[in-house]
Amino acid sequence: MAYKITDECISCGACEPECLNEAISEGETIYVIDPDKCTECVGSHESPQCAEVCPIDNCCIPDPDHVESREQLLDKWRRLHPGEEPAPETY
Repeated sequence: MAYKITDECISCGACEPECLNEAISEGETIYVIDPDKCTECVGSHESPQCAEVCPIDNCCIPDPDHVESREQLLDKWRRLHPGEEPAPETY
């Protein structure tokens, strides 16, 4: 499932450069995650980097409106990164 950023966001911007899929952008008041680009870092990292770098607990969380299996997330990663191979141990 894609991640989402809650209203707890302080708009520090720490998450945006960590997203290799470019799924995170600055919204009107908080940062937002495009669920069509979010792979929970499957294919790139062992864990979601937005949640890892966020200084606010429970700000970057799984989005229950966008449930996907690890296989679906990996397929999405492959579409976003054609010609590349996923990093070992990230899927």
